[in-house]
Amino acid sequence: MAEGEPSYIDYEAFLDPGFSPASFANTLVTSTNNATDTPLDLSTPLSRVLFDLQEIDTHIHALTTRSALPLLSHTQSQTAAADRILKESGTQIASVTQGYERLQKEVIQKWEAANEARIAAENSLATVRLARAAARCLTLGRQLESQVSEITGRGATGPALSAGSDGATSPSTGKEGFRALERAAYTILSLREMFSATAEGEEGYGLDRVKVIRTLRGEFVIPAENLIKSRAQQAINKFSLSSTSSSAGQSSVTSGYKQARDARARLATAATTLYLLSPPPKADITAANYKPELLLSTLQGFMHTAIMTSVNTLSRALTQLPLMDRTLADISARCQDIVALETILRNLRPPSHPLLISTTTTDGPAAEPQPASSNNLNLLQPLFQALDTSSLPSYYWRSLASSLSPRVQEIINRGGVSARSLRSNRDRLRVEIKECVLRASQISATSLPAEKGRSGTETVVVGNWEREAAVMVSSVVGPLGR
Repeated sequence: MAEGEPSYIDYEAFLDPGFSPASFANTLVTSTNNATDTPLDLSTPLSRVLFDLQEIDTHIHALTTRSALPLLSHTQSQTAAADRILKESGTQIASVTQGYERLQKEVIQKWEAANEARIAAENSLATVRLARAAARCLTLGRQLESQVSEITGRGATGPALSAGSDGATSPSTGKEGFRALERAAYTILSLREMFSATAEGEEGYGLDRVKVIRTLRGEFVIPAENLIKSRAQQAINKFSLSSTSSSAGQSSVTSGYKQARDARARLATAATTLYLLSPPPKADITAANYKPELLLSTLQGFMHTAIMTSVNTLSRALTQLPLMDRTLADISARCQDIVALETILRNLRPPSHPLLISTTTTDGPAAEPQPASSNNLNLLQPLFQALDTSSLPSYYWRSLASSLSPRVQEIINRGGVSARSLRSNRDRLRVEIKECVLRASQISATSLPAEKGRSGTETVVVGNWEREAAVMVSSVVGPLGR
């Protein structure tokens, strides 16, 4: 309200920020009516509100009429200012548009071209990496093919390797073929690394999408790995030095030592091959904690076969005493093979394994293993842990005795001629079985790794097996009674 123009309207109440229409209406109604009246008379407050509105409208009309020229002048000046701002804005917008077009032409288009070049370069690099990985796999495949040919004797560049009906190579060429087993195992490990490195950024990423690599893996690498495992397992299962030792006494010492050396070399190569081709560890572990399951299962199978064969033949000989001498000689020879096996494994250090955190390297070729500097760094300790023993010959004799005692008891329970023959030859059996166990500890020097100052004709006594002899005698003679 302008000064000098009195009005009955309380403009300050209406302009108060806390003004409430509901409160104002309630106050207006209660001031013009008695709260106890029923019904209320709303005509008076409505008339007052209408009068107030009319007064305000009149006041607004008077103000606009009196101030029309200043309002028009102000509106005109505001419109002119807006026109100037719009004109300047149009000029600036045009300038920005021209700058953007120039930027798009000079930068964005070049960036798009550069981005296309970058994508093409990345794709080319990925293609080159994939091609290199595939080429490496194919190279390793050709290398493995050559090694398999050398093992099987088909298509080898060297002397032909003849294979027998059982798949074993002939003695004259078997050594050359077995030399390739360990190399083939390392080649297969390299291929395993390539096939397993399939994460993005790794060397083998994308190889599983290449058809030729899938064909290489499924139709050649896996069969070749199975073949190499089979040859190595055959070498361990057929390991025997008893024949070479006997031939050394009949022919020249040099020939016998050479045959024994070749047999040791084949066993060492086969053990190294199975160590490398055992299932890879699922997590990063050290060489000391690595358990070569394939090697251990093969060696355990060798021990189990030797024990069960001895149990069966000795059980048969107990029912047919004329066969006892030959049977005990065979059992003694098997134990000598086990002694030789233990000696070779003790002197054979684990080969370097690319999938293990910490590996140990061999100081010499697998054909002639060097003595290990520590008992914990050889291939015998994992076998001891798997069999829960500290000596393979002791394990052999004690397992044989535990399996033989029920067989003897069964013969006694059946009675008849066999039982009477056993009882009547009790003393003879006691002496012969003890001599068999003690004879097994006398190993020909040709069956052991060469040592300075020891000739090939010497007989080496390995360990003291009096306890094992007593256990064996007790398992056979004990059930016979007195």
